Amino acid sequence: MEQFNYFIPTRVLFGAGKLGSLHKQKLPGKRALIVTTGGTSLIKYGYLDRLKEQLDLKGVSYVLYNKILPNPIKEHVMEGAAVCKQNDLDFVIGLGGGSSIDAAKAISVMATNTGDYWDYVGGGSGKGLPIPNDPLPVVAITTTAGTGTEVDPWTVTTKTDTNEKIGFCYDKTFPVLAVVDPELMVSVPPYLTACQGFDALFHSTEGYLNKTSYVMSDLYALKSIELIGRSLANAVRDGKDIQAREDVALANSLAGMVESTSGCISKHSLEHALSAYHHNLEHGAGLIALSREYYTFFAQTGQCEQRMIDMAKALGKADATSSMDFVDALVELQKACGVDDIKLSEYGITEDELPKCVQNARETMGGLFEVDPVPLSDEDALLIYQKSFR
Repeated sequence: MEQFNYFIPTRVLFGAGKLGSLHKQKLPGKRALIVTTGGTSLIKYGYLDRLKEQLDLKGVSYVLYNKILPNPIKEHVMEGAAVCKQNDLDFVIGLGGGSSIDAAKAISVMATNTGDYWDYVGGGSGKGLPIPNDPLPVVAITTTAGTGTEVDPWTVTTKTDTNEKIGFCYDKTFPVLAVVDPELMVSVPPYLTACQGFDALFHSTEGYLNKTSYVMSDLYALKSIELIGRSLANAVRDGKDIQAREDVALANSLAGMVESTSGCISKHSLEHALSAYHHNLEHGAGLIALSREYYTFFAQTGQCEQRMIDMAKALGKADATSSMDFVDALVELQKACGVDDIKLSEYGITEDELPKCVQNARETMGGLFEVDPVPLSDEDALLIYQKSFR
């Protein structure tokens, strides 16, 4: 009989229009910090006003912190936490994509603790110290379908002076409440819809190949892969297709649950190293650029055959009989979404810096290499970079 431990404590409100019921929920405080990026879409499409209206109905006061970058940085985590302390705020709301929600989690940790955020981060140059005080509760309201961070404990932050982009979590960084409303996602443009959708897909495919995968992560992963295979291209083609948006949103949250049960493998380490040096590289775009060669490496080892066949079938290739069928299905989906020709060179990345990125990936997030289904050496990683480079 298989044995496992399972813990996903986040309450989820899922479905079109669910943001409108936020005021009916028991919220974890009366004074909130709303964490967003500096972009204009939340204001342009009325999402921020809709959140404020819900908080007003609930009698919750709020302060807005809107400086978060697409790749959140430690400086903003510390600044947001200072705003919480100065205003005696008692919970944090992340409104937006993965960057806003990740930052909200990190801010919640530092809002109740002293020192520097990197004191508590366990990878790279982080000190990995125990966290003395519980973080503030976090409410996650996602306007994208990519990271699954609304239902997982992970928060990814960059330390700019050392070019370290590191994931960090513990049990208490799970959001207490997540709102997953596909109506908030119809405004995401096609390219970003594709990039975010593939990020969710890779959370599931990496989680399914992860050595620590088990029955619960497998259930979430295969269903997530199936939903993305069925509906991501439709969501890219027609952003107002609410059924496609709902499928991809559900796939994203399920992928977040994969993150909470098994988790990513070295592919995410390799991408984080690229975007640690090049903050303009969308995380999903970097993952897509590496994906064909990365999964081909594992397919050619012959050690993941059945799992890759399972993923190929989930992605829509019903007659799959080999691990390379998954790679073929993956490339077909990228073509259908118009993202099969992403060029790392267009983001300022050069071939000369690829060895440095291998070293960065190993030093900052080396733990993910340890759960690869087959060992990936530095030489293997560099070859994947080089074959992916365009």
